[in-house]
Amino acid sequence: MKLKYVIYALIFLGIVYLIYHRISINKKLENSGMGTGAKNAGSSKGGKPQQMTVNGIVVQATSFANKLDITGTIEANESVALQSEVSGLVTGIFFKEGSNVTKGTLLVKINDRDIQAQLQEALTKQNLSSANENRAKQLLQKGAISQEEYDTALADLKSLKAQGQLIRAQLAKTSILAPFSGKIGLRSISTGEYITPTKIIANLLSTNPVKINFSVPEKYMAQIKVNSTITFRTDGSAQIYEGKVFALEPGINAQTRTLQVKALAANTNNELRPGSFAKVSLTLDKVDNAILIPNQAIIPVLRGKTVFISKNGKAKQIEVQSGTRTNENIVINSGLKIGDTVLTTGALSLKDGALVKVSVVK
Repeated sequence: MKLKYVIYALIFLGIVYLIYHRISINKKLENSGMGTGAKNAGSSKGGKPQQMTVNGIVVQATSFANKLDITGTIEANESVALQSEVSGLVTGIFFKEGSNVTKGTLLVKINDRDIQAQLQEALTKQNLSSANENRAKQLLQKGAISQEEYDTALADLKSLKAQGQLIRAQLAKTSILAPFSGKIGLRSISTGEYITPTKIIANLLSTNPVKINFSVPEKYMAQIKVNSTITFRTDGSAQIYEGKVFALEPGINAQTRTLQVKALAANTNNELRPGSFAKVSLTLDKVDNAILIPNQAIIPVLRGKTVFISKNGKAKQIEVQSGTRTNENIVINSGLKIGDTVLTTGALSLKDGALVKVSVVK
C-alpha cells in the first residue's frame, strides 16, 4: 500500500515540474525579445499603433417600409357548380360554353309536362273550391248554413291554394337560372339527357373582381388591417397587380399558426385566372425617419447586438437595439444617431479604441 502512495506522489511531482519548466521557457523567450516582436506586430517602425482601413456609412434618416412576401391563390369572387334540384329529361340548353351570362338568365330547361298537368288539375280544383266557398259565405249570411260548414269550405280552399303553390315551386325547379352574372364554363350535359340532382351541369364564375386568398404568420397578425394595400403578380405575367384586404379570419389556424386573409383585386381584362398562384407582397408598417444599416455591421454579443462607429479616428463599440431585418439591412431602434459613421467591414478584427481610416461608402 505504501508503494502505491509513493508512485502517486512521484507522478504528481513530475507534473508540477513540467508546468514549472514550461513557464520558465516562456519567460526566457519573452526576455530574449520574441515576445516584443509579437507585441509590436500591430505597430509601425516608429512605435505608433498601425491604422486599419475599413469601409463605413454615414447614418441618415430614411423612409422604410417593412414588406412581407408570401404566396397565395387567386379565387373567383363568386363560384358555383350548377346542378338541378329535380331529376328529369333535359329539353333545352340556352347558354354557350365560355360565354358571359347575366343574373336570372335561363340556362337549362328540364321536362315539366307532368308538373304542368298537376298544376292545371290543382287550379281546376281551386276554382271549384273558391266557388263553393263563395256560395257558403252567402248562405252563412242568410243563416242557411252553420259557421262550421262555412269554415270547412274555407279550409278546403286554403288547402288547394297551398297545393297549387307547392306545384308552382316544383315547376320553377325545372328551369335552371344563372344565380349571378359571370362566365360559364364547359357543360357536361346534352339535350335529351336524363339528369339527377348529383349531376354537375357546368361551373359559373364571377371573375371581376377576383379574390386573393393568402395566410400570414401569427406574429404579423397585429399589423394586418382591413383596407391594407397589397401588390401581387402571377407566374403567367410580369405585370404587378394591386388589391385591398377586405376580410380577416377571426381566429388563428392552430395547425399552421397562420392568419387567413382575403383581398380583392380588379380583373377588368380577365387576365387573372381563378386557381392561379399569386406572389403577394404586403406592406406591414412604414417608418418615415428610420435608421438603416447593413446587416454585416451588426456584431452579436452575449447581451444583444453591437456595432463599431468611428469617433475621432478611433473605433468605438456601442450597443444597439435592432428592429426589422431585411435581406440587406436592419432597422436600428436605439443606440445610433443621425451623422454617426458606422463601420461595415473589419468588424471581427476591430477592437474598441483601435485607429481606423474610414472609406465612406454611399
